[in-house]
Amino acid sequence: MEDMQSVSTLMDCTTSKIHQLQKAFAELESHRAFTLNLKWKQLEEHFDGLQRSFKRRFTELEEQEKEFETKIVQSKELLEERQAAVVTKEQTSLERLQEKRDAAVSVIAIALEKQRKTYSIEPVVINSEDQGDPSFLEAKPMVSGATENYTEDNSKHSENAIVELKSYPQLMKLCQDMDSEGLHKFISDNLKNLAAVREEIPLAFRAAGDPASLVLDSLKGFYPSEVSMSDAKKDPNLLGLRRTCIMLMECLSILLTTLEVDSVSSIISENVKQRAKAVAEEWKPKLDELDIDANNGNSLEAHAFLQLLATFVINSNFNQDDLFKLLPMVSRRRQAADLYRSLGLSDRMPGVLDVLVSKGRHIDAVNLAFAFELTEWFSPVSLLKSYLSEASKASSPVKPGNASPTVHNDVNEKELAALKSVIKCIEDHKLQEQYPVDPLQKRILQLEKAKADKKRATEVVKPQTKRPRANGVGNGSRVTNVATDKNFYARTTDRYPQYVYDRPYAYPVATDTHVPSFLGTTAYNVSHGHGNFFGNGYHYQAAYLH
Repeated sequence: MEDMQSVSTLMDCTTSKIHQLQKAFAELESHRAFTLNLKWKQLEEHFDGLQRSFKRRFTELEEQEKEFETKIVQSKELLEERQAAVVTKEQTSLERLQEKRDAAVSVIAIALEKQRKTYSIEPVVINSEDQGDPSFLEAKPMVSGATENYTEDNSKHSENAIVELKSYPQLMKLCQDMDSEGLHKFISDNLKNLAAVREEIPLAFRAAGDPASLVLDSLKGFYPSEVSMSDAKKDPNLLGLRRTCIMLMECLSILLTTLEVDSVSSIISENVKQRAKAVAEEWKPKLDELDIDANNGNSLEAHAFLQLLATFVINSNFNQDDLFKLLPMVSRRRQAADLYRSLGLSDRMPGVLDVLVSKGRHIDAVNLAFAFELTEWFSPVSLLKSYLSEASKASSPVKPGNASPTVHNDVNEKELAALKSVIKCIEDHKLQEQYPVDPLQKRILQLEKAKADKKRATEVVKPQTKRPRANGVGNGSRVTNVATDKNFYARTTDRYPQYVYDRPYAYPVATDTHVPSFLGTTAYNVSHGHGNFFGNGYHYQAAYLH
């Protein structure tokens, strides 16, 4: 800065120096012995030009210096803001983590208190009419202290389970008898009340002498030898059996979470693990025949295999990369997030999301991004917009004239399905501020109107034959006044596809009951999907299934 001031002072002195030079030049001219070619006017113009040039350059340097100083100040302010944002984010993360820890401790405390109350209830006598047995059983208070083995502990739990199983006491009898086939039949006969049955199965397992073996026995018939893989997907009875197998393994996992560590190790013994491992090794080669897109993220086979590994804690015996390949096959299952966590594969979720996005299953990716708090790396709004962009391309054939009306209608219906699924996803995750749904709803109305107009335009009247008169005259076809026939077109109701996202993706949350909320009601007679595709091969997503 001092150098700049000195330069400015010198420039100010230039005018006085020029006057002095002018006087010296005039004196020299008066004493000249010969004529000078240069005139004073020329010298003055030359020095004036130099002075202006110096001043202009000096002004530019001053402006550059000010601009540089401004940038330094702005950079410092930006750095301070970023540091403050990082500190705030760290503090928010710590607070959120603390809240989750407090919530987990609270849930555990509530569960323990409820379990303690359950085990210390007043004795209740169960009559033979209720149990179908000549003897009677009564519930006794649970004796505090460590258990010596599972058999002793199991007998006490069984008595308490008897009191709880008021709705379906026969369920306890089936578990006591280790009747896996009867258990399958009981569940199949009570599909209308499956939610209530599912809540009581973990309690009924307490009455079993070996609940883990009971569940393993129930897995027989999952892959019947007389049915091929392709035919298995069309057999509703087999599909129902497979869903029941998965549910029983999940219920056993719920039971294990309510027991002491010693009791868990007694149930999941080394012999049980070996049996489970043998079943898993028998199933694994069959999974190689599955295509990653065959079931649109709803593969019962892959789900059952992963649930088997998680329930019986044998996932360490299998290659983690092989398990990773199976994860996208169950991404649309409601239990997917819990299943991934129980297998210890949470750190592989970014890779799973990349696979889902590359396969056009953006809705699944959004749901899992929220479940595993990966929305900073996988923007939900960007994923949904990309999904709709691909759907719009699929609904716009390159040569509309070559596409049949049926194909064009199917493509439009699939775009409608995509729009509705995106709207439902936005509502489920409360993204309306980041992604308004009004334009999407207008597009839905547009497509529905176009569909209705096209249906009216393509309807054809069926030819009608004239019934012969009694006298045999008039066998020719009757000419009708088409213009005045008010019933010329049959009144039809547009059959739009079902709202494809009618079942929201469920994320397990802590509750004060012994059955997690993700085990909701399920209809096992739901037909098994084989994937859905747009006209150009692009994959679109249907509803989440159990």
